[in-house]
Amino acid sequence: MKRNYTFILLLVCAFASAQNINDVLRLSGEGTYGTARFQGLNGAFGALGGDLSALNVNPAGSAVFNNSLLSLTGSNYNIKNDSRYFNGSRNTSLNSLDLNQVGGVFVFKSTSNNSPWRKIALAFNYDLVKNFDDDLLVSGNSDQGIDNYFLDLANGVPFGPLLIQDGEFIEEAYLDIGATLGFVDQQAFLGYYGGIIDPVDFSDDNNTDYISNAIYNTVNQDYSQSTTGYNSKFTANLASQYGDNLYLGASINIHSILLDKLTQLSERGFNAESEIQNITFDNLLRTQGNGFSFSLGAIGKLNENFRIGGSYQSPTWYNLSDETSQRIYSDLADSDISFINFNIINVYEDYTIKIPGKLTGSLAMIFGKDGLLSFDYSYQDMSKAELRPGSDPSFASENEFISDKLSAVSTFRLGGEYRIEALSLRAGYRFEQSPYASGNTIGDLNGYSGGIGYNFGGSRLDLSYNYSTQDISKQLFDVGLPTPASITNKNSVISLGYTLNF
Repeated sequence: MKRNYTFILLLVCAFASAQNINDVLRLSGEGTYGTARFQGLNGAFGALGGDLSALNVNPAGSAVFNNSLLSLTGSNYNIKNDSRYFNGSRNTSLNSLDLNQVGGVFVFKSTSNNSPWRKIALAFNYDLVKNFDDDLLVSGNSDQGIDNYFLDLANGVPFGPLLIQDGEFIEEAYLDIGATLGFVDQQAFLGYYGGIIDPVDFSDDNNTDYISNAIYNTVNQDYSQSTTGYNSKFTANLASQYGDNLYLGASINIHSILLDKLTQLSERGFNAESEIQNITFDNLLRTQGNGFSFSLGAIGKLNENFRIGGSYQSPTWYNLSDETSQRIYSDLADSDISFINFNIINVYEDYTIKIPGKLTGSLAMIFGKDGLLSFDYSYQDMSKAELRPGSDPSFASENEFISDKLSAVSTFRLGGEYRIEALSLRAGYRFEQSPYASGNTIGDLNGYSGGIGYNFGGSRLDLSYNYSTQDISKQLFDVGLPTPASITNKNSVISLGYTLNF
């Protein structure tokens, strides 16, 4: 009973920060989800409007609607990852289904012939910004074992404060060290009682040097990462048409974040003389919270054939909380190591991530009732992303790292639609620049799309296919294992949408 009581008591403690650039990048960028028509043109809607998901690009787009309507879209997501790591290669594939868009717009036309304000549109829309569902497997014979992770963190940490006190349970000490000394000391504790590392001098409480208990030239590593969750956005929008040629709009956006990430590492194939022959190290992260942003935009008709658009997306401020759990095993682990498991939860203090604002310029050519071509260009300076509060020394240091490593991101979207009476054929292309100044850790993204739609008069049915690919260099852990796995990520989305006019 005492062990259960202690767990509940210590669960509410706040822990030192371990958030970094990866948390920023996870929330940056937006996938081309939304309505099936929006996806069919790969999101190139900044000067077009007339689609609920177009509000994500330019909030003036709702004023283009001639009548009120409701829209909903369901999608099937297929995520494939091809990994290469030392001499090994693995492939994974994951399918998931989701209702990714639901929304409506209400159009109120002016009853005054003298007013230049022709109509007002009030729109509400739910969109999936990012689908976090993903599976990744990495395998290979590496000369960099997980012992290096613990050594890199432990060296410099005094040994004495890591020792379990008389009458203290191992999970109590694990939680207390995390709460009072921080993440680095907690990992040093885990490495020591997990049997992976030992101090050079057991008799010296001030010892800060550690050695590995694992002996190997190369070790076989199997690493898996499974994530589930979403970044969704609810938009409340107000827009109006002024005269015949100008549309103005503004939106407030509320984000909801939920992410569960499980990573599992196993190592075997050590040298015969090594007392350690097996190591497993698992980590579970849960991130949840909400975000806020606003956007402003305008669309202008130059003539019957050309439209231009411009919009500003404010920075998005995410207020987040993290919970982490760990478990570890080796042949030399403490006999009580199993009590440190996924039921022992580190609760971190809430923190804020600011994703920089975005500017978008758009141009569209309208060919009467025959079709259209549309182009969007967006600019976002990711070097200005921040972890907050900036007064936290670890956040201040990480923000300097972010400013140095990340750069401005340019995104190009091109879409076209050709109409044959009630039938519409669509295609699109998207290019998104790497957020890294070097362009290496995360590569450029290329996306292609196609779609078809049929207008029944009072309603419309749309089908789209969207494909994107991106190369990623992924370190299995932030420290200790510097050689990254090379990942080719391929995303396919098939969406079916229905629009009802009224």
